[in-house]
Amino acid sequence: MSKVALITGATRGIGRQIAIELAKAGYDIAMNYRKENEELVMTKQEIEAQNVKCLAVKGDVSNWEETQNMVEEIIKQWGEISVLVNNAGMTKDKLLLRMEKEDFESVLAVNLTGTFNVTKNVIPYMMKKRQGRIINISSVVGIMGNAGQTNYAASKAGMIGFTKSLAKEVAARNILVNAIAPGFIQTDMTDILKEEVKEEIAKNIPLKRMGTATDVANVVKFLASEDSSYITGQVIQVDGGMLM
Repeated sequence: MSKVALITGATRGIGRQIAIELAKAGYDIAMNYRKENEELVMTKQEIEAQNVKCLAVKGDVSNWEETQNMVEEIIKQWGEISVLVNNAGMTKDKLLLRMEKEDFESVLAVNLTGTFNVTKNVIPYMMKKRQGRIINISSVVGIMGNAGQTNYAASKAGMIGFTKSLAKEVAARNILVNAIAPGFIQTDMTDILKEEVKEEIAKNIPLKRMGTATDVANVVKFLASEDSSYITGQVIQVDGGMLM
């Protein structure tokens, strides 16, 4: 199986680590980003240090035309995309009573419609090759819900339904579609929390710690590999046992 991976939202946090770990496994990396930033340059350098090729592709996944152009650019450069990781996401947390219509729609536009846009543009090339891996980064919040996150929970639950349905559609073409549902993961978003809040979170996790971006990236690496050739339509929780 060829090794060209597209990771959306790849310049920071979980997406960045997924790109680096797949690069270590020998994948050429197409790293999607929305805005120019310092992390973009640093991540590209770290990927290329693994002796693989790296293509930075700009595009807002919620925008159909930008997504189409992004995928076409990768195909023009490398001729295929063998692994797609739909990781780009956003939050706009508010209780529903205070949530504006734009808060709801913008989160679904990136998290759920974005997953549709990228996958819809990539899937014809995978179908033609009769092989591929699609890995959607959902969340345990999409399974259990969370107060103040009706928009985010709806988008991540939608990704799970999308994953299972697409897995049934494309299995005959040897395209595997799975989702990962991370729990509390150490990222820029959790770094701003007070230490006592982090400790309280850890208390409620059986493994007594938050996860790392590498914990998630390692599961992506497994699902992208031939070792996972009989796994499709699944949701794998990476949450330290938080939700059982």
